[in-house]
Amino acid sequence: QVQLVESGGGLVQAGGSLRLSCAASGRTFGNYAMGWFRQAPGKEREFVTAISWRGWRGGSTEYADSVKARFTISRDNAKNTVYLQMNSLKPEDTAIYYCVASMGWSISRLEGEYPYWGQGTQVTVSS
Repeated sequence: QVQLVESGGGLVQAGGSLRLSCAASGRTFGNYAMGWFRQAPGKEREFVTAISWRGWRGGSTEYADSVKARFTISRDNAKNTVYLQMNSLKPEDTAIYYCVASMGWSISRLEGEYPYWGQGTQVTVSS
């Protein structure tokens, strides 16, 4: 099994930045595709970004249209940690952000492809 623990959430003004971290534990961590979902108050949970871990290309990434050019997902295999750098934050980015892990290396935008979820970390962007 995989345990995911998010950190780095908080309150920031619009236009500011935050860096979320997701510390993972479990065997074969490097083989898992990982990513982030978020859920705003009163809204459905949505895909944010994901990253793969294997292959000659390194970590392939995918982003939701709403965060392209603002958010960057990265990894540090030595630390078993995935990061989400969030720049130019907007009030609509306010949500609980969940770190997720798949059972394979491929990227998906579907919640059902990620059996492992963290507890979530709150991000609040004020105007």
